[in-house]
Amino acid sequence: MSTRSGQIGESQACNYLKRHGYHILARNIRLARGELDIICRKEDLVIFVEVKAHQDRESALLAVDEDKCSRIRSAALAWLGGHDNYASMQCRFDLIIITPRLGLPAWLGPHIEHMEDIIR
Repeated sequence: MSTRSGQIGESQACNYLKRHGYHILARNIRLARGELDIICRKEDLVIFVEVKAHQDRESALLAVDEDKCSRIRSAALAWLGGHDNYASMQCRFDLIIITPRLGLPAWLGPHIEHMEDIIR
């Protein structure tokens, strides 16, 4: 993610994942085939997480189009090719959408929606 709000959103997503038992392996991995926001592990599963920090859920979903999914999948395969210790593990692709809570106190933090297994 290149914008400041995207970087903040990514940090919020990492905190969320850690609270839910995920172990963060890497962040902001740029490969020739694409970018991976967060790579994490939970039990015997490697999860590639795309993070979208947007003003509304709909625009975040629209940003994860077929081309974006293809680039994420390709980047994940490239990353796995360089990490033999994870290459034989099952993988999943998740999406975390972070949106502001409109009309509520700022101390509540943003709304975080975690969608599992978004790419097949």
